[in-house]
Amino acid sequence: MPKVVTISASFGAGGSLVGPAVAERLGIPFVDRAIPAAVADSLAVPLDRALAHDQQLPSAIIRILSKMASAVIPLGVAPMSPPEGTDQEDVFRSGTERVLRDIADRTGGVLLGRAAAIVLASHPSALHVRLDGPKAARLERATARDERPVAEVTRILEETDRARIAYVKHFYNRDPHDCRLYHLVLDSTALPIDVCVDLIVTAALARGATPKT
Repeated sequence: MPKVVTISASFGAGGSLVGPAVAERLGIPFVDRAIPAAVADSLAVPLDRALAHDQQLPSAIIRILSKMASAVIPLGVAPMSPPEGTDQEDVFRSGTERVLRDIADRTGGVLLGRAAAIVLASHPSALHVRLDGPKAARLERATARDERPVAEVTRILEETDRARIAYVKHFYNRDPHDCRLYHLVLDSTALPIDVCVDLIVTAALARGATPKT
């Protein structure tokens, strides 16, 4: 069975660094921005529309939660009309879930974000990981890699954190901070990136191993 690792990461927690490194060590794909392309293909929707939806949906969700549903950005028209009562958000979500499951079943991979730990919760050998850390420590890491003013990076951190939490709560009614969603929770601001990678790789290999009888 292909190896699967899902990574949920707060802004500044190093998900974009840890994910590719884990994938390379395990010899499986790292899947992040490829998901919108695959969703667009599966729904026969122009890629630019799928990317626009993917990039702007979190802020739309926040507005939805503030009773501004009209701010939702439409994805486009799928080849077949969705069932009555199904809106474009549900079409995009179901398409993303279908792609995640297809990747898990066919090639395996390290999947960053997309609430993959929830979507693949029943996958028999997937390892679900959460990367987090104190806001101040995450901000320090983010500003060290970003040339923008600290105030702007702080704003981005706060908005991104709110958006990611809103995404999971809006679509799945779960809190991404809930440790019960994961097998491994790491403060990746307190540990070097290579140590986080080592721990995840070790856990992934153990998770996929055949239990001894």
